[in-house]
Amino acid sequence: MPRIDPRAIVAPSARLAEDVEVGPYAIVGEQVELGPGCRIAPHAVVLGPTRMGRGNTVYQFASIGDAPQDKKYSGEATWLEIGDGNVFRECCTVNRGTVGGGGVTRIGNNCLFMAYSHVAHDCIIGDHCIMSNCSALAGHVELGTWVILSGYAAVHQFCKLGDHAFLANNAAVTRDVPPYVLVAGSPAEPKGINSEGLKRRGFSSEQIASVKRAYRVLYRSKLKLSDATAELSKLAADDEVLRPFVDFLPRLTRSLIR
Repeated sequence: MPRIDPRAIVAPSARLAEDVEVGPYAIVGEQVELGPGCRIAPHAVVLGPTRMGRGNTVYQFASIGDAPQDKKYSGEATWLEIGDGNVFRECCTVNRGTVGGGGVTRIGNNCLFMAYSHVAHDCIIGDHCIMSNCSALAGHVELGTWVILSGYAAVHQFCKLGDHAFLANNAAVTRDVPPYVLVAGSPAEPKGINSEGLKRRGFSSEQIASVKRAYRVLYRSKLKLSDATAELSKLAADDEVLRPFVDFLPRLTRSLIR
């Protein structure tokens, strides 16, 4: 049976795996599903409809799965879907989706959401992402894999951030950030590639050099975006590491950060 502290409140319709832990004064609401190995710390709140996979940890005073902060929302049934191995630290907030945004906020696997970080409605977050303290995503934002937001970084509605993108502290992102790119400032501007992050993830020096060449094509060649995209497509034909660049550019929604 799940280990539920007698001072916790768990709704009758909640579905908890056998080894789930729920601490004192925590609340697990209606239509919440918690997979094996999940731990809900004291005073944390998980509301539904929310599905949570294996091995997630929700620290004290976090609020996971509450209604979206959207004035158009009027109580419709929307969802929060969370994968495996994620950590939600103190006072982190994650909201469910809205009907207008597809109905689902979705989080992948092995992400870290530090204290006071915020994920708004209808966001889609890939695997291995890190949101540092007080960073925030507005509604409908998409993060690829291995994206890192430093402290106090913020992302405008509908922006997309590609795989391995890095946001410096206090960055204010208002346009789409391609894979591998490091941005800083308010409004944020591209400053180079996330070379240190790529080294830590096992990219070879040759692969990192290739990404730098692609960055120069996109940001230093003074080519029009269409011409730069065509040039990158040629390079990616012989270099798979550049494929994320080429796949990302046709999907722009807020225009490319430049």
